[in-house]
Amino acid sequence: MPVSSFFGLQTTLRGLIAQQRMLDTTGHNIANAATVGYSRQEATLAATRALQITVSGSINQVGAHLGAGVDVTGFRRIRDQFLDAQYRAQNTSLNDWKARAEALDSAELSLAEPGENGISAQLTKFWQAWSDLSNAPNDEAAKQAVVQQAQGLMDSIHSVRAQMVMAQEGAMGQYDQIAQPGGEVSQIATELAELNKVISQHLVHGDAPNDLMDRRDVLLDKLSGYGQISVEQLAGGSLNVAFVDATTGTAYPIVSDQTAEWAGPPAGGWSPGGQMGGLLAVAKPGGMIDGYLDSIDSLADNLATAVNGAYGGTFFTTGAPAGATIAVAAPIQANPASITSGTGGPGSNDLALAIAQLQGNAGIDGAYKAFVAKVGGDLNETTRMQTNAQILTDSVENRRQSVAGVSMDEEMSNLVRFQRAYQASARAMSTMDEMLDVLINRTGRVGL
Repeated sequence: MPVSSFFGLQTTLRGLIAQQRMLDTTGHNIANAATVGYSRQEATLAATRALQITVSGSINQVGAHLGAGVDVTGFRRIRDQFLDAQYRAQNTSLNDWKARAEALDSAELSLAEPGENGISAQLTKFWQAWSDLSNAPNDEAAKQAVVQQAQGLMDSIHSVRAQMVMAQEGAMGQYDQIAQPGGEVSQIATELAELNKVISQHLVHGDAPNDLMDRRDVLLDKLSGYGQISVEQLAGGSLNVAFVDATTGTAYPIVSDQTAEWAGPPAGGWSPGGQMGGLLAVAKPGGMIDGYLDSIDSLADNLATAVNGAYGGTFFTTGAPAGATIAVAAPIQANPASITSGTGGPGSNDLALAIAQLQGNAGIDGAYKAFVAKVGGDLNETTRMQTNAQILTDSVENRRQSVAGVSMDEEMSNLVRFQRAYQASARAMSTMDEMLDVLINRTGRVGL
């Protein structure tokens, strides 16, 4: 089989095109070096199908294959699915502890401890006011001071409880923005379903939409921050994605193939992990902040019971919840001079002294100190776990970036390598062109 004189030009042209595509891919990588979620890409090459020719030997004619150059068969993104799964698991844990730490930090700030405006300082001033009254039982100014200090203490208790409730409501508000229909998960589910559809259409035609796959992985990473997810790869290129209850293992679909399935969290409550799980652990009924509110209510109730018992009447009134309703009795507020300092008539101080001696009471001062220590301890433990989770997440992300991330040193090296290959192919084409020029324009022209 004769070989065309232009066959070599086709071979070198394929080399030029292949090197150009590799340069284009390198430029794409460099341009997206800072793009979040981008996976570096590379052009995949394969030798072009060789031309079969007949070679005349001394005895027999034998077949041979003449190389025809190179073809670009596709563009591959560099990605490690195992590292993706590891990262998403660590990201779930990190965002769980991070959500808890942020909510508990708000709760601790509401205590204002240690400080002059916290409940502890106000308790000390309250007991001191009764002690001063026991030293001057008929002094109306001392009685006025008792009422004022009592009201200051009540304001502190009300304020701490109200700010705890605000922290709880704020955490639940964040959870609703993420989980409720129309929230962030719903929006991601809609986009994932559309991406599944477009990616499947491309894959059916043999095309790999690498940038669309990167966008889908970015959304999966984001979902893993909201809660523990499971990802099932389907034959057509689509994904089934669901949240998984960390306690029961129950799956709650987010996307099924090309359909968004998320309809909001289960009515009976769940443990999704991630940011949603952390917010629920802190803010749900029976959660950590509910426990703090119970402690404040118990403190207020114990305070009212102890003071009223020592006073022998109603100095404080309470309702439900005690921490939000405890107050100085209305008759005493209206007329501080009506406070009775003793049972023995004018000048007696046994009641005032009995109340002053409540300072240090295990059910009041002691209980409050234990409560403050618990809040601080919970926050410290949560912060420690967040730090540990951050270290692990960063470690996996570094490993993932070492595979999928763009290395500028490597890309610059590739630029030089592909440029040299392009120049060599161009030089080969120039040589072929010169040979053909001699053959076409000079053959048979003697003396030129």
